[in-house]
Amino acid sequence: MKTVADAPVGAFRRALGDWALSEGLTWVFVFKALLTAFVALWLAYRLELPQPSTVLATVFIVMQRQSGEVLAKSFYRIVGTLLGLVVMVTLIALFNQERVLFLLCLAIWVGLCTAGAARYRDFRGYACVLAGYTAVMIGLPATFDPDGAFMQALWRVLEITVGILCTGLVMGLILPQTSGATLRSTLATRFRDFAGVACAGLAGELEPQRMEEVSARLAAQAVALENLRNASAFEDPNIRLRSGRLARLNNEFMVLSTRFHALYQLLQRLQGETGVRVLEALQPCLAQVGSELAPLAGRLYSDQDAANLALGLATSKQALMQRIRDGRQQLVEQQADEAQLTDFNTASELLFRFADDLHNYAQTQASLADQHHSREKWKGNFTPRANGLAAAVAGIRCALLILALSAFWLASSWPSGSTFVLTAGLVSALSSTSSNPARLSRQLLIGASGSAVAGFVLQFWVFPWLDGFALLYASLVPVIAFGAFLLARPQTLGYGVGLLIWFCMLALPANQTHYLPYRFFNEYLAVLSSMGLVVVSMLILPPDRPWLWRRLEQDLRMRVVFAVSGKLKGLVDGFESGTRDLLNQAYGLAARHPDVQRQLLRWMFAVLEIGHAVIELRQEQAALPDEPCYAADTPWQQGVRAMGRALVRLFIQPDEANRQRALAAVEQAIQAVRDTPEPRPPQFDSSPLRRVLSYLHFIRSSLLDPRSPLAEGSANAAGRLANAP
Repeated sequence: MKTVADAPVGAFRRALGDWALSEGLTWVFVFKALLTAFVALWLAYRLELPQPSTVLATVFIVMQRQSGEVLAKSFYRIVGTLLGLVVMVTLIALFNQERVLFLLCLAIWVGLCTAGAARYRDFRGYACVLAGYTAVMIGLPATFDPDGAFMQALWRVLEITVGILCTGLVMGLILPQTSGATLRSTLATRFRDFAGVACAGLAGELEPQRMEEVSARLAAQAVALENLRNASAFEDPNIRLRSGRLARLNNEFMVLSTRFHALYQLLQRLQGETGVRVLEALQPCLAQVGSELAPLAGRLYSDQDAANLALGLATSKQALMQRIRDGRQQLVEQQADEAQLTDFNTASELLFRFADDLHNYAQTQASLADQHHSREKWKGNFTPRANGLAAAVAGIRCALLILALSAFWLASSWPSGSTFVLTAGLVSALSSTSSNPARLSRQLLIGASGSAVAGFVLQFWVFPWLDGFALLYASLVPVIAFGAFLLARPQTLGYGVGLLIWFCMLALPANQTHYLPYRFFNEYLAVLSSMGLVVVSMLILPPDRPWLWRRLEQDLRMRVVFAVSGKLKGLVDGFESGTRDLLNQAYGLAARHPDVQRQLLRWMFAVLEIGHAVIELRQEQAALPDEPCYAADTPWQQGVRAMGRALVRLFIQPDEANRQRALAAVEQAIQAVRDTPEPRPPQFDSSPLRRVLSYLHFIRSSLLDPRSPLAEGSANAAGRLANAP
């Protein structure tokens, strides 16, 4: 029997458990960073590598909290390192006597790598970063000693590889924080939050502002989970066996959230006198689906919970269909008009498809309990999208900056000119993978300034008095621990990277140490001035200004063009993933401008609503029976094609005239469908034309929505973005 005295012990244990799962993980990361640095530095000195600083700097470039991310990044970074080696050896062989041409080719190569890192923003982006970083690390010293360039290149690659391997081994073997565990926890948390929102929405208790916040977070999570899935596959064979199902699960969740948003928007549009009857008839159907989700809205679910949900939905979908028919009959008995019946049919079909999508998601989630399952055979994939102009600007900015700094180096013969150029290339490459490059560049500058202070104190006041590796490492522990603490927090990551990388590169003793104050000051002057110029260069076509938001908004609108004209195979997953990836980029770049974020989010809603309805309408057309009323030359088929062309014009140039044309085309298609006789019962589960009519009606309601950015006077998005601060 427990006593009162046991209560403080239990509270202490709970508090200790909470700390271990929050701040405790940060200190585990700090410990592993210290251990990794110890192993890597000891190996570098033991093997008498020419530049131990390169080994340790690589450790902190690769280091991540989760072992799966470390392994994934390490793999791609080794690929990037080897690619950079091949390119630099080729350039050295071609231009070993022509420094100007060599630096020109180096600038072009690093610019291409920076553009690639900005374009991909995933693990392939890290390969681009290392390809540029390795090229600069190998190429710049080769300008002083072309004859020994090949051996220098091999030494640099060996040093980078040692740093990568040490980081991967320590992070993967010592107290590993696995990406697989994070993936499972994130999936459960995401569905719990979604279930809570869906229950509130079905009950009519969800505020539009909360819906916007949740939608933005879900878009970011969809992109993050895809990267986390790829990382987890590197460390966990069980994740590799389920990789296809996890990709399918992410895609099914995107479809599920899109369906719920469409249903929520339609229910919001029915709030009013004309929609009271429709909502009353729908209420039993909404309550039934909400009751299935309610048990999972307040807790993290397991695979068994998913299996129970799938089983419950499998048996309740038939009951849901009967309730839908009863509701429609109720409206008929109340002598509801054609518009109300169409609203009910559209809303009930969205609700039924939402239940069906939820059933599919639960089945895939439950299948994860088995090592092998038929749902693993899924051919879709996550297709990220990036703005090509933004990536090109990042690459051109980096190449021009390196050319300008190289010209200054050649003209001045500055002894630290190579560091001057190398820093610009490294900072540009690192910042190109960030959602906010300007902020990361400023953080790197501040962190490097801190490394200058720490490096000066240690190199001229501490290192000369030390003897042996143990004392040397003990003197480095405070700097490494503080830097690792900053690295462990996303909001201070840039400070930690700047502190650790440039401390390692400029203040760490080599195998043959020379205490030269003028060289120390020259090197840090080169680093800090180069970083300052990188920050200033962000003012040239900066990445967080209206020109890019307009381009990203245009890219979002073009997703509807993709939905209308793209190939049906892989269209759903390509549309869903690409749209969310574009919003995730735009949302991050507009972090300081909530009005712009809200406008971009509204565009995503409009694109998802209309684009998804168009895709499902096309899928319905592709599956039509071979009967005369469904022939390609029938008036309703021609009307649907005319509507598609009108939607393309509208989303390429969103103005009131094109919106009216699109509305007219939709209404003509609706009327043509109504005028087409069909030898089937008028229920959406048995009548293709009834389903087509629901899709067309939903597109029409989206075009008429006064809160949509397409509505007249509601928002001229291009104008708002152009006038953004």
